[in-house]
Amino acid sequence: MQTQLTFFGTNNATQSRNRIVNVASVPQRSPFRYPGGKTWLIPIIRSWLSQNQRAKYLIEPFAGGGIVALTAAFENLAEHITMCELDEEIAAVWEVILNGKNQWLSRKILNFDLTYQNAKAELEKPSKEIHDIAFCTILKNRIFHGGIIAKGSGLIKKGESGKGISSRWYAQTLSNRILAINFVKEKINFIKDDAFKLIEKHKSDPENFFFIDPPYTKAGKRLYTHHEIDHEKLFYLPKAHNDFIFA
Repeated sequence: MQTQLTFFGTNNATQSRNRIVNVASVPQRSPFRYPGGKTWLIPIIRSWLSQNQRAKYLIEPFAGGGIVALTAAFENLAEHITMCELDEEIAAVWEVILNGKNQWLSRKILNFDLTYQNAKAELEKPSKEIHDIAFCTILKNRIFHGGIIAKGSGLIKKGESGKGISSRWYAQTLSNRILAINFVKEKINFIKDDAFKLIEKHKSDPENFFFIDPPYTKAGKRLYTHHEIDHEKLFYLPKAHNDFIFA
């Protein structure tokens, strides 16, 4: 069965979409403040996966901030989740959190003295290892305007209540979120790869459920490093007997 709940869905999905979602009521699992994030969509995702009596495999080819994958893991909505991301910086964060030095990253964030000088020094360090890239990605995501880490983005200026770059730097909260993922990371497989290859590889298995959230067609160039994709090809890629959501 093919399901496209967000744009072409069932009556239940349409009703869910028409309700105003208070995003503050959705548990925030991700360390990212991601442009194009799908916190508002979580009630529909819950409904979609619950209707299918707990999906066996959930695949998120464009992981980004990962809120859908993390919600499925924490709320036991799927037995196993695969997250895929091509962007080197975002991939480094998930690689470290799920497969590497997540406690190091948590402590680094918690203990970091956020000043313009210290941030500049971290971002300009040469020869970064993957955990350094992960920290710098979180740092940029939190101190750059709109959470945009793509080339051309810049530092927050005034921020909330004139706090500047510290406006979105919630060190304890970020540290806690990263450590909390330890409790569900055995359910999650992260790979750095091309989304099209991943879908092509797994599309024929009827037990696979896909949440497909590609870069925006127009604003993507400003928001994401990897923004040029064949949206038309992507739309027709999943097989008819798979369940999937296009967001």
